[in-house]
This record gives sequence, C-alpha cells and structure tokens, in this order.
Amino acid sequence: MSLIPKLMLRQSQSLVMTPQLMQAIKLLQLSSLDLAAYVDKELEQNPLLERLDGPDAHRIETSERPASEAAEHNGGEAAEGVERWDAAPPPESRSNIEDRLDTDFGNVFPDDPPQGAESVKPVASPEPGDWSGLGVGGAFSGEGADLEAYVSERLTLADHLERQLSLAVTDPTDRMIGSYLIDMVDAGGYLREPMEMVAERLGASLADVERVLSVIQTFEPTGVAARSLQDCLAIQLRERDRFDPAMQALVENLELAARRDFAALKRICGVDDDDLADMLAEIRRLDPKPGHAFGSEIVQPVVPDVSVRTASDGSWIVELVADSLPRVLVNQSYYAKVVRTAKNETEKTFMTECLQTANWLTRSLEQRARTILKVATEIVRQQDGFLTHGVAHLRPLNLRMIADAIGMHESTVSRVTANKYLATPRGVFELKYFFTAAIANSGGGDAHSAEAVRHRIRTMIDAESADDVLSDDTIVKLLLDGGVEIARRTVAKYRESLRIPSSVQRRREKKGAAAGS
Repeated sequence: MSLIPKLMLRQSQSLVMTPQLMQAIKLLQLSSLDLAAYVDKELEQNPLLERLDGPDAHRIETSERPASEAAEHNGGEAAEGVERWDAAPPPESRSNIEDRLDTDFGNVFPDDPPQGAESVKPVASPEPGDWSGLGVGGAFSGEGADLEAYVSERLTLADHLERQLSLAVTDPTDRMIGSYLIDMVDAGGYLREPMEMVAERLGASLADVERVLSVIQTFEPTGVAARSLQDCLAIQLRERDRFDPAMQALVENLELAARRDFAALKRICGVDDDDLADMLAEIRRLDPKPGHAFGSEIVQPVVPDVSVRTASDGSWIVELVADSLPRVLVNQSYYAKVVRTAKNETEKTFMTECLQTANWLTRSLEQRARTILKVATEIVRQQDGFLTHGVAHLRPLNLRMIADAIGMHESTVSRVTANKYLATPRGVFELKYFFTAAIANSGGGDAHSAEAVRHRIRTMIDAESADDVLSDDTIVKLLLDGGVEIARRTVAKYRESLRIPSSVQRRREKKGAAAGS
C-alpha cells in the first residue's frame, strides 16, 4: 500500500444545513407568541421590513417589481412575487410652501427663539372630557400620561409584606432581619430556609430571628411565612379561633386525611363522624398557598393557530387564525432609493443582505403557514369522529400516519405540532393531544385510542356508588367486555394520570361523605 497523493473524482449526495434552512426549521416549531417576538426583533434590525396592520392594509399590494427597477437591481431579471410597500410622497420643501402660501416661513415658525429669552411652550386648554394631557397631580404635561401603567401595576407579595413590616417593626435591627426573611418567602408564601442558617448568615441570635418571624406570620395574607403546610393551616386556624386540641391532632395527621383513613382520624382526634366532617370542611376552606394571591407571573392565554368549524354541508372548514400570524412586507421602494444614493460598496452590501434576509423571512412565514394548515387539515380528517361525537371516538394516531398522508417527514410533522393549538367546537386543544397510542381490540377490530380508554375509565368511576366501588381488576373486566384488551397495570397508570385515588381510598371517601350527609 503506497502513500502517494492522488486526484480522484467522487459523486455523493449530502444535506447541507445552511443558516437559512436552520432558521426555517426554528420558525416552524415556534409558538405564536415566540414567533411574534422573533418577528419584532427582525423588524428592529432590518430597515426593509414593514409590518402589515389593519389601518394600512389598503396601502399594501402584492405585485411584480417594475421592469426598469428589476433590471437595475437584479441584472435585468424581474423579481416575481415580492410584496411591496407603496411609500408615501416626499414632504414638500420650505421654499415651495412659502411660494404657495405667499408668506415668509419665519413669520409663522421662527427657527430660533429671541436671544436672552426663555423658550416657553404654550399649553392648549383641554377639551371638555379630554384629560389625555394631564400629568401626575393634575398638571398638564407635554405628553399624555399613561394612566393604564398605574392601573395595571401589580402588587407583589414582597412589597405587601414590606409595607406591613414598616408599620409593625420600628427597631432597625429587627427590620433588617424581617426584610431578609421576606426575601426568602417563595411564591406560595412559605419560608423554607432553616432559621439556624438565617441566624448564622445575619450574625443574629436564633431567638431574635424567630421573634421577628412570629411577627411576620401575623401579617396578611394569613398563613404567610409558614414553615410547612401544617404550620400554614395552624396559623389560619388560630386566626379563626378554631385551633382546639382535636383540630391540632387533625392538622398533625394530614396524611391520614389524604388516605381517607377516617376511622384512624376519629380515634386520634376523639370525635364522632359529624365532628370529623365539620373539621374536614373547615380545613378545605383554608388556603394552603396564601402567597398565590400575589402571584407575579402573568399567565399567557392560549392563542389558537388553526380553527375548525362546520360547513353548511356538514363538512369541516379548517383555516388559519389571522391574529396569530404576523404579516411583514418588504419595502422595495426604500431599498431602491438607498441603493441609488449609496456612497460606497459597504452600504450597498448591507442593503443587499437586508433584502435577502427580508425576502427569506416572508417566504419562510408563508411556508410555515401552509405547512401548519396542511398538517391541521389532515388531523381534522383523521379525527372526524372526535369532532362529531366526542373524546370516546378519538382514533389512535401517530406522526408517521400524518407524514405519510401529506408526504412529509415525521420530524417536520413533529415540529409543526409542537406548541400549536387547534380551536374546535369542543374547545381549544394542542395538536399533540390528537396523537394517542393504540390499544388492541379484543375482538380483532379497530384499535382503541388511549385517550378514549382513559375517558371510559373516568366515566365508569364517576358512575360508581359507595356500595359498589370498582377495583382495577373489575375495570379491566368491564373494558374487556367492551372490546378493549388492556392490562391491570395500564388501568392503574391511567387512573393515576387522571388523579383518581385507589378503590380503597374512594370507598372511604364515599362512605365518609354519606355519613356526613
């Protein structure tokens, strides 16, 4: 074997992940909110991109570029299918305005104020009922005050506790300890940090830290700064004057209440059925997470990407939701103007790159919309029974079935269905919801959807009585009689995913509820 340099020709195929292709894949799996944020960022960076909004929709048109402009900037070839923004006419010059009005512009709008005099801005009187020019305190300002900024300000739990601390504690050392403890309170209103560690960090005695903590635990909301769930409930019960020895025993044995072991609770608390039912009702009226009333996280509403509705002939109409699709246009007029007046090749190169990026973004957004609509249409066709009759008729479905039907790859379908929602007459569902595992049919017919079987299990348990509570084995037999071949461990897994307790716990709960009534 000789090691000598050689020239060889080899033919091969490979997929090159260009930056544009990677960005297109990224856009495909973004949610509507993330896509809006991405488009906003591109609008800030690219001067050739314009947003299409409702009031300006009549100024937008999709057309081919003029032949002269296309020949100038594309080597004689006209660019087709480019969305163009019709620019507004340039402003009239000062000399033309003076000739047209037959007056000196300086008499009306002096360029410079008189020397030695202050520049005073006259303030016009507001119209009746118009308070947009009012600033803070009722004074007029140059710009309208954003009153919604004051109304929408949310009070956090830490701010609420700090205000109460400034009124309840006057000693500077205790106030410093209290501020540190308030900073350690989590979103649920609990203080998980050990007091020994807090005292060591602050260089204070453990007695001082616990004394300040006891003061904070008297603040609103009741139960805040508790060390545990039992501590939180005890604070709220003391506030209501209901923390007697029997209630204290119940709070200390909450795990028995979670297991519905009411016989053991009656024995520990020394009460009868009626008293235990009243005590449990009192516990349910308490707030286990008092800090959530001051939650600082804003819950984003679900924005559907596709909607489906019934047509007059009984078929389904699938369409994209316009509000979830950002629309951007390429300002070709501005590009032509800047390129004609460019001073050097650097400016021309920058504008050419901006034009390529803008054209790529508009094409990627259009391709993304078409792909989402294509996948959603096939999902609606496959799950027609769910839309017509409900979750019990949900069919088994996987990514490969959709990919084969529309001629796409499974990975593409997976990206399309991620973080996308479908608005149906039965509610808004994530596209991933319609993909469920298949459970064999005992009679050899069509397989059952896992979600449909889960719904059937819930229906059975909801219909059971206190004297006839269904065990997992009984549910397996009932499902087998209905044509569903399923294992007991699968039934237990589905029941736990639905947060349904076991048959023993359900029997205790139903009997306790019957005895209390």
